[in-house]
Amino acid sequence: MSNIYVDDIGKGFPFVFIHGYLGSSEMWRFQKNYFSKYCRVIAPALPGFGESHSAKSLNSINDMANNIIEMLNQKKIDRFNLIGHSMGGMIVQEITKIIGDRVNKLICFATGSIGDIPGRFETMDETREQLKKEGAKISFSRVPPKWFVKGNKDKNYFLCEKAVTNVSLETADNALLAMKNWSGIDNLKNIRNETLIIWGDKDISYNFDQVDTLNKNIKNSRLEIFKGCCHNVHLEQPEKFNILIKNFLN
Repeated sequence: MSNIYVDDIGKGFPFVFIHGYLGSSEMWRFQKNYFSKYCRVIAPALPGFGESHSAKSLNSINDMANNIIEMLNQKKIDRFNLIGHSMGGMIVQEITKIIGDRVNKLICFATGSIGDIPGRFETMDETREQLKKEGAKISFSRVPPKWFVKGNKDKNYFLCEKAVTNVSLETADNALLAMKNWSGIDNLKNIRNETLIIWGDKDISYNFDQVDTLNKNIKNSRLEIFKGCCHNVHLEQPEKFNILIKNFLN
């Protein structure tokens, strides 16, 4: 049984939101408020993270994907639209690999097809080493500011601070290990779903090559670039982000 926290609000065709590393269901605050007027929003917190901090964390992207699928099955949700941010983008690629026929439209946001992200501000191993050396608290105050152009001065940075409150070192390390060991590049050619790829041109977690690889290899895809945004476009330019997605889904 999937024992994670899930926000389930609104009515209509389901739209599933998967957050990234050190994220939470609440990181989608502006999307939940907006999209729940038009559809049924399903926003889980991954095991060990955010509101699911007491659930046992997982150390593989495939296990995380299956955890989400189990939750959808419990809710008897058959077809749905799907968005994943960063590590969540790896998870949604994996979900699509497993049950692609149930995914209506796919959105890969600030993500790529290789878990040990080429061109990232540091390798996954470096982040893991720092995490063990500095401890969770320092690591969690060091990494998230890199996701915003304005760093921890961004008006919505508080959502990142809140998300990590109860996250353990083990949960964070498991996620870094899960990403490091995952690769979805060979599966891109099998993704038939209509796909929107979103990227901020100031993203230092994923460079242009990463999103370009997604766009070139997923047959039915298009890439939208947000100028002057970093890794957390959904918190930096939420209105523009929401409208782009609503138009894509319609």
